[in-house]
Amino acid sequence: MKQKLVIGTISLLILSVLALVPYLIKQFSQKPELAVVTECLPAEQHIEYGINCDSLRIERGVVRKNQSLSEILSFYDIGSEIIHQIASMSRPVFDVRKMKVGNPYTILMTKDTVPEMLYFIYEEDEVSYITYQLKDQIKVQRNSKPLTRESRIATGVIESSLWNSLVENGYDPGLASEMSEVYAWTIDFFGIQKGDYYKVIYEDLVVEGESIGIGKVLGACFHHMGSDIYAFRFTSNDETGYYNEKGENLQRAFLKAPLRFKRISSGFSHGRMHPILKIRRPHLGVDYAADYGTPVQTIGDGTVVEKGWNKGGGGNYLKIKHNGAYTTLYMHLAGFAKGIKTGSRVKQGDVIGYVGSTGLSTGPHLDFRVFLNGKAIDPLKVESPPSEPVPAAYLAEFNHLKDSLKVGLDTTEVISKQSLVVRR
Repeated sequence: MKQKLVIGTISLLILSVLALVPYLIKQFSQKPELAVVTECLPAEQHIEYGINCDSLRIERGVVRKNQSLSEILSFYDIGSEIIHQIASMSRPVFDVRKMKVGNPYTILMTKDTVPEMLYFIYEEDEVSYITYQLKDQIKVQRNSKPLTRESRIATGVIESSLWNSLVENGYDPGLASEMSEVYAWTIDFFGIQKGDYYKVIYEDLVVEGESIGIGKVLGACFHHMGSDIYAFRFTSNDETGYYNEKGENLQRAFLKAPLRFKRISSGFSHGRMHPILKIRRPHLGVDYAADYGTPVQTIGDGTVVEKGWNKGGGGNYLKIKHNGAYTTLYMHLAGFAKGIKTGSRVKQGDVIGYVGSTGLSTGPHLDFRVFLNGKAIDPLKVESPPSEPVPAAYLAEFNHLKDSLKVGLDTTEVISKQSLVVRR
């Protein structure tokens, strides 16, 4: 009798534990750490993501490592059939498998005794978000937060590099990349000097009162080697470019350099001491020291005419023919860009390979050479013809835009303070 009683008691305990398993699984599942929980009152007229949140409970969290949409929704008692339906309906709009760790999301719920999830909103980036409506019928939509573009001006004096100057003056360092694109054809950023200075009017991208990054450069003045080099962004015939104050195109047939923001470790010479062979021999190119794997760009449109291993010590190399006169050579590459082969057509600025140290090399760098009618010339002295200027039919419109931007640039002092809003 006692034995039956003990067995019965044990069975009852096992059943009780089994009954608690779903609860325990839910409690120990990866529920997001909620950043904010808000309960809105009717009088607040609270709007988020275009949804009236009056009298709703709002929970916010971030996607955690190895966490899926299914796991998040399951915690809020959304059934597997509904989750499968949501994932299927989401596929044309957003692949739920691509939710990123650290991205925020918001849940809108009723304030009932047993809350009901009405919406799940996943933020794809600072602007785009996906809204999942669960009430009445399931709907999935991609939406965007209002984005404003505020014109601002940044100024500074070069002490070591453009990037360092921007950072030291409190600006977004992403502006360095934008400016390098604007002046890629007219300024060799390997050769900027201490004391050079810049003024640049640019777009500050703002969402919900917060800056999320840099937009387009609208106008700029870069003082380099004693001259002011202006750049004004202008669109005509659906083509956008940067032009100087005379309406001449800053874009040229060749970029000034095949990679950005590094240093020249060796120049063009007819009698350089080779660092490995220890003999004097011509070095008919320019060595750009750069980190291993730095992307290398073709300086102009052309066709790859050679690709392989240079037996003379150049390691992995590419040769590109640009026209009947000019050919360029890129050596010591770690590897080649995908799709690059002999006969490939390339466009100016295309990545063709990556900085390495193959062949006779003491460290990662690019040996870059330019040939004019088969004869090596100094890459730093190549005179490249400009592209088309502003069309005559658009000159009046360009001059009006240019004059307003130039006034803003010319009347701004070069300072080292936080950027100022440009009032135009």
